[in-house]
Amino acid sequence: MRSASIGVILTAIIFGLPAQAADDAAGKEKAELCAGCHGENGISQTENIPSLAGQPDQFTQWQLVFFRSGARKNELMQPIVEQINNEDIRNLGAYFAALTPPKASAPDDNPDLSKKGAQAAVGRRCASCHTDTFAGTKAVARLAGQREEYLVKALHDYKSGARSGGAGAAMSDVAYPLSDEEITALAHYLAHL
Repeated sequence: MRSASIGVILTAIIFGLPAQAADDAAGKEKAELCAGCHGENGISQTENIPSLAGQPDQFTQWQLVFFRSGARKNELMQPIVEQINNEDIRNLGAYFAALTPPKASAPDDNPDLSKKGAQAAVGRRCASCHTDTFAGTKAVARLAGQREEYLVKALHDYKSGARSGGAGAAMSDVAYPLSDEEITALAHYLAHL
């Protein structure tokens, strides 16, 4: 019963009527809270912190709602999400979605590892949700060009059940059978797209 109520509330927050257009200037201003960890223009330079630039609008909104509700936990994010309202969430989602996504930080120095990662992506049907280009869509994350060590961490967190909120159940099912070698290869492949 509680999870159904949370779902209705979350849906109302993000998709509530009437729809309000995002305010680009307000999103950019509020994103200053994010830059310390997630980097200027949403491109992280910090280990295990994801880049937000180019993430689908709804994905960013949902993650902020999950953090704010406590469904997704992170000690650095909690005090920040307590400071944002629904309008801020809409503005931040639109702002980060409009930014140029990160490109691979370095040329692929291990094409054999990328080949294994591509095979793991096909075997786990990653493109069925994240799209053929791994650019994400709607409430599904962009993976292409994301920080490699962050992808490793995220996959391990899904595998262990440490990460919840959103597609946690689907991602746990995908990540659980992955070996450490497959996680490393998959993260390398996606980071270098």
